[in-house]
Amino acid sequence: MKALTFYKELEIFSRLFSLVLFFGISLLVWFGLTEWTGAISSARFPAPTETWNSFKIIAMQGYGNGKLYQHILQSVVLVTTGFLVSSSLGILLGILMGANKKIEAFVNPIFLTLRPIPPLAWIPLAIVWLGLGNSAKVMVIYVAAFVPAVINSFTGVKSIEVPQREAAAMLGIGRFAYYREVLIPGALPLIFTGLRLSLQASWTTLVAAELVGATLGLGSILNQAAQDINPAMILVGMISVAISGWLMTQILAKAERLAMPWRA
Repeated sequence: MKALTFYKELEIFSRLFSLVLFFGISLLVWFGLTEWTGAISSARFPAPTETWNSFKIIAMQGYGNGKLYQHILQSVVLVTTGFLVSSSLGILLGILMGANKKIEAFVNPIFLTLRPIPPLAWIPLAIVWLGLGNSAKVMVIYVAAFVPAVINSFTGVKSIEVPQREAAAMLGIGRFAYYREVLIPGALPLIFTGLRLSLQASWTTLVAAELVGATLGLGSILNQAAQDINPAMILVGMISVAISGWLMTQILAKAERLAMPWRA
């Protein structure tokens, strides 16, 4: 037991060391190509000091109608809302489609017809229906996150082996117990795969949606900085998106470990 704990701690330390080493080398290369040698012009890619100065400006003084924390909070709230609604309904629909052939036969043709439409193609229609407010952005996020949740939940249920289904039937497990004790646990690995893809799609779609008509949010930072031809602020916005998305992914990974402790 102690040996197992030691190896786990060693693995965590190794990952942390690799991460620090990677970012350290990347920072040195960044300094070298921009500030020390001037190989890359700051008009094309900002130097670290320019990026840091832009970060201080947006964090303390504000940029694009708000300070950095306000932009981040706005985007996180929209992503969380759209992601939770779409993933919940998507998982439910995927499980029902996988478990019931009648529901699959009715829903699948409709789903396959709408699935090829890119989420960003819904932006004009969302604006027409809901205006330029947050509701339109949540709708687009919902569309983007819904598809991976449905597909992976459906595939997860279908991947459960026939002997498991037959054993449940032989034991006389009731309908709700069958879903709770057989279908959902068996589909959980692929369900969480779908959730990760849905979260990624949510962030990608949100930033694109906020490029049009948003006054606050990380996408609006990118839009405003592009109009101002401010590469350093663009990079600050991109880094903020990356860190926010990574943190939400870590929260989802923690939820996955809690839901499936046997795979931790």
